[in-house]
Amino acid sequence: MSQRMTPEGLGARLTKWRSRSAVVPLPLRPTTRARRLLRDGTAEILRSPARFLGAVLRGLVTAYRSWRRWVRVRDYADAARDAGKFADKFTEIRALSFFRWKVTLGVIAGAGLALAVLHAVHGPSGPWCVGAVGAVALAALGRRGGGLPGRRTVLAGPRILRWSLDPQVLVDAFRDAKLLGNDETLRLVERATRAGEGWTITVDLPATRKAADVVKNREALASALAVDEVQLIVNRVRGRGGHAGRVALWVADRDPYSTPPTRTPLVDAEQWDVWRPVPFGRDPQGSRVDLPLVWTSLLIGAIPRQGKTFAARLAVAGAVLDPHARLYVADFKAGKDWDAAGQVAHRFLAGDDTDDVFALLGWLIELISEVQGRYRRMRTLDDTTCPESKLTPAISRDDALNMPVTVLVVDEVQVPLENRTSITVEGRKLTTGEYVGELLTWLAKKGPAAGIVLILATQRPDSRTIPSGLRAVLGSRFALRVMDWRDSNMVLGEQMNTRGYDSSRLLAAHKGVGILRPDGEISQGGEVLALTVRTYYLPNEDWRTICARGRQLRGHAGRLTGYAAGHDPDPPLSAACAEAAVPEARKPARVGEWTPEGLPEPLASVVAHLGDELGEGGREFVPTAELVAALGDVDPKRFARTLAELGCRPVRDRVADPKGGVRQVRGYLAAELRTAVRQSRTDGSARRR
Repeated sequence: MSQRMTPEGLGARLTKWRSRSAVVPLPLRPTTRARRLLRDGTAEILRSPARFLGAVLRGLVTAYRSWRRWVRVRDYADAARDAGKFADKFTEIRALSFFRWKVTLGVIAGAGLALAVLHAVHGPSGPWCVGAVGAVALAALGRRGGGLPGRRTVLAGPRILRWSLDPQVLVDAFRDAKLLGNDETLRLVERATRAGEGWTITVDLPATRKAADVVKNREALASALAVDEVQLIVNRVRGRGGHAGRVALWVADRDPYSTPPTRTPLVDAEQWDVWRPVPFGRDPQGSRVDLPLVWTSLLIGAIPRQGKTFAARLAVAGAVLDPHARLYVADFKAGKDWDAAGQVAHRFLAGDDTDDVFALLGWLIELISEVQGRYRRMRTLDDTTCPESKLTPAISRDDALNMPVTVLVVDEVQVPLENRTSITVEGRKLTTGEYVGELLTWLAKKGPAAGIVLILATQRPDSRTIPSGLRAVLGSRFALRVMDWRDSNMVLGEQMNTRGYDSSRLLAAHKGVGILRPDGEISQGGEVLALTVRTYYLPNEDWRTICARGRQLRGHAGRLTGYAAGHDPDPPLSAACAEAAVPEARKPARVGEWTPEGLPEPLASVVAHLGDELGEGGREFVPTAELVAALGDVDPKRFARTLAELGCRPVRDRVADPKGGVRQVRGYLAAELRTAVRQSRTDGSARRR
């Protein structure tokens, strides 16, 4: 039963509504907050005269200090003193100081005369008005805040970039970053101009400085310029018009990767020529980066969910839209990212079982036989048709010769390379992963000239996953975000972090952003060592559109073959033949001289780790820590004692530090390791006889 509302209850509800409603202004709410607001406001009004007077006094002190520094020519005197030329410039400094004193006296006299005239015309109110305006100006100058001139504060205000690449600001930044001495300066080659959403400038360093040091210390220079390091791009100017001391800088107004990604232009392309570099992405300045693929191979490395598969599909998209190209696609992720490629692929698989690894092994043997056959056919061609032992566009489109550009894509290549199933080859037993590594290395060495393009993607770019001999012959590299500088160097190459290229410094929010080390000329210039690239966006729906268009092009040209045409592929190798010998006619030759067979441990493991890097022209020094880490569970003392018995004694040498410096470590000379290998093989042959 409802109760009648009493006047007391109605008043209580009204009071409650006034205290909680957002419609009622805060001063009208009957709460303690309103009383506190009234009390604080009254206190502020009562204290404001004292605060204003304090601000005026601080403004007077600040103005006096600035005037005193100006009239004493402090900036000029300090610069001359730092340069050691104060005695030579003393006369000029003193003359300039006298001149500024005269200017000060003239300004005082002029101001006094102006006030007298104002008083005569308007009476006392005129000077009082001028005084009030001056007091407000002094109060503004002396207001409390961090980083104001003339006063020392404990917590200064934030450093921000208030410039448009002013040359003097740039010189100061180079000095703050310890890239220039106090008596050194920069030479302006090209004035600061707008380029995209940032400023670009080209300078020459002093004769004793190197552009490589500026690139290596990009982070320190970015700190001196008060910008994030992703906003600063530093490149050495090489080739024609460049030298070892010329640097080009570009400073972005904001994070160049904060905007949404751009869709690949290949979505709207009706057809593409695989011999043309494929649109891969954009550099921080917004310029398009095209990636050449023919006559080279590509390694893509990243931790999961950083855009590795997207980057691989971008590289393949150009071949998909060329009906003359042939595709082999192996997806060991076993997802749906590559399913659409089955519409155009000559060979296709998606899985991570041992049978899938043996299917890939069959493909590799098939491709090696194809490469050997292509070289034999090219030897029979005249010099006009085939001027070198390389595939040409005309040869690749000649149906009679049957040598199209062939792209082999292996996503998550660490899966087959880590397979431990035993297989017998040439009477010796080795794991399937080792044999896959050998075949991929052979193809990466001899395949590009015959038109075989390898695109390998992995989320574990370490030395145990991808053999060093294979990494050494993969020409183009693309490293998205990885965990540390070691993984970055595994993808980009040794000591790339000391040159200023480290993909572990990329932010997690920068999806699809990586460091590209191209093998061949790109639109940014043929002498670019590496550059940061944000890849185009290629989602599954666009990828399916491109593959459907590629299938249509092949259907019209009559070039649908293999898996795409619905034909059963040639029977691949299977797990059933794990203990059987690979047929002689399908076996490639062993890759390289430096193989571990027949060598005692731990020398065999050392050779397996170094591979062809142990050969002449390879590495000269190998740190002990690297060998111990690569060999896994090994006793360092026993390891050193065993190698010493083989004639390899540790020495000290200097190597590059990951932070950019040089440190001294213990290790082994590659020459002694080579001598030990040859001696062990000689002793083994003598014992067999």
